Amino acid sequence: MSDNKLWEGSTPFKEKSHLFKYRNWLADNRNIYFNSYEEIWQWSVDNIGDFWESLWDYFNIIAHSPYKSVLETTTMPDFKWFDGARLNYSEHIFRHAQLEQSAIIFGNEQGDYSELSWKDLKKKVASMATYLKSIGVTKGDCVVAFLPNVPEATISFLAVNAIGAIWSSTSPDFGTESVIDRFAQIKPKVFITVDGYFYNGKPHDKTTVANNIASALPTLEKVIVLPYLKKEDVSGFPKDFIDIHTIFKTDGGELVFEPVDFNHPIWVLYSSGTTGLPKAIVHSHGGILLEHLKYMAFHNDVHKGEHYFWYTTTGWMMWNFLQSALLMGATIVLYDGSPTYPDFYKLWAFSENVKINHFGTSAPFLVASMKNKIAPKNNCNLSSIRSISSTGAPLPYEAFEYVYKNIKSDVWLCSMAGGTDVCTAFVGGTPFYAVYPSEIQCRALGVSLYAYNDDGQPVVDDLGEMVIDKPMPSMPIYFWNDPNKERYKASYFEHFPGKWRHGDFIKINSKTNGLVIYGRSDATLNRHGIRIGTSEIYRSINKIDTIEDSLIVNLELEGGNHYMPLFVKMKPTYKLTDTVKNQINGLLKKEYSPRHVPDEIIEVTDIPYTISGKKMEAPVKKILLKMPIEKSINIDSMKNPESIDFFLQFAKQI
Repeated sequence: MSDNKLWEGSTPFKEKSHLFKYRNWLADNRNIYFNSYEEIWQWSVDNIGDFWESLWDYFNIIAHSPYKSVLETTTMPDFKWFDGARLNYSEHIFRHAQLEQSAIIFGNEQGDYSELSWKDLKKKVASMATYLKSIGVTKGDCVVAFLPNVPEATISFLAVNAIGAIWSSTSPDFGTESVIDRFAQIKPKVFITVDGYFYNGKPHDKTTVANNIASALPTLEKVIVLPYLKKEDVSGFPKDFIDIHTIFKTDGGELVFEPVDFNHPIWVLYSSGTTGLPKAIVHSHGGILLEHLKYMAFHNDVHKGEHYFWYTTTGWMMWNFLQSALLMGATIVLYDGSPTYPDFYKLWAFSENVKINHFGTSAPFLVASMKNKIAPKNNCNLSSIRSISSTGAPLPYEAFEYVYKNIKSDVWLCSMAGGTDVCTAFVGGTPFYAVYPSEIQCRALGVSLYAYNDDGQPVVDDLGEMVIDKPMPSMPIYFWNDPNKERYKASYFEHFPGKWRHGDFIKINSKTNGLVIYGRSDATLNRHGIRIGTSEIYRSINKIDTIEDSLIVNLELEGGNHYMPLFVKMKPTYKLTDTVKNQINGLLKKEYSPRHVPDEIIEVTDIPYTISGKKMEAPVKKILLKMPIEKSINIDSMKNPESIDFFLQFAKQI
């Protein structure tokens, strides 16, 4: 943590924010007065029922029946929010429809570009909704999609949602078994698929994969195909499919919204499934609606007419999160393809062309840009961007400084962290606070989050487990096929009974109220009794230009012994030499401690990642501890499965 302030919003910036307006609204409508963000946060977690009810009123939620109570019990995971209320998420999207203005802007690495007006979006959603109802899809049925991040995915989701059905999606870079492992659990009635996609300038035909997935889902009654790779050619699919464009050409009539219970499922997301069958995580219609309104307004400060972008695929929860910018009347910006093809300036040039106001990406993308020494501010006009959001992994100190030196000096950098589990961020940005290197600005409103030590006591200015001790509306209502909530309880509530342990290792700064995340706690390096966050290791290694990527684990061996190997991927044309090893060890000892120095440094050709872009530290650790491969890792969950071969062989030497 540092006193080096990188940015702070001006008085006009703060006074134009949704959070400033909400603070005034609380004073006018609740007779509650606050002088700082921390005061608002403290009130929101001390009075969670009052806080969430205030959002219901502030955002003027459209309810088709009233709620009996805001929150029946605060006991987790047995809570129930806004019991009795009936509403529809899509209805809240379309109350912002602005006829001829753009609802969606789309681009891809092939150079395709299109805009979809609110009028045309509503028309196509109505056509899809009418078609789905005509083939018997009703409230509570599941519709699944194997699609890239294209407008057709958003249209299909909004249509599914409008009729009260349940949405679930994966991106076409998932392997066949990985998709089946996910979709088969929820017994879908309709499968919407693409014929292929482009990535890094290469076509990837997915016709055979899509047919195999459909064949493995016996509950399917219809397959809808988007001809994206081959445009008009869909000859590789069975005769009983329907082209999605045929649906869009039909007149769907008036778009009708089916009211559902507040706690009715909105979608099913999935854990990464790195060591077994992915958990099918079910979120509620109303919980997501309230949570995303809160986050988009108060933590991202998204305004009507702004262009909101996040680089994501349909297989990452950030795609679901991105759709919610429409709740604010903003235009969502979609991009399909590699973020670095043909070069690292691609997304920044795209941002200039479409005038993005809020630019969302992953921490690894910013780190990779930093290590490749690109300076977008010198090549692109980024004057439209007023915030850059980052998630997916801890953003290191140097990457914060890199953004302000090489991308934009007067931008609001909103690092955030949450997860698929809640489809939002527990911690993130606030227009009321300054930005400091490596720190996430605040705990989000309504999130009663603390750092717990091993004794289960909250601590500040010290490392601890991220724990949430009160319910949030966007916590899962259940896992699919988990009737007694046994898997649900085991996933979050066993370590600290009745409290949500998220699995991140954090420190809260008592001076700034910001937070630093040190990595996943299940990957924490317990070095002779001293806990070390993996992000500390990576922060030092990121300073070495010749290293492209790295991964570290600590193995607790028999007899109280430890073995902490560091695996590094060198940049092309560079090799791991004694000089580089000495540089690594010297930096770690100088910047941290001798305990941070690895026992061995090993060069690898690649670092294992999940499809959603997370380093696979825990699975690698299990492999090196010689646990059975089927209990260590799920190959289908990997972005680069060939990378694990080295670790399987290396384990034999330990």
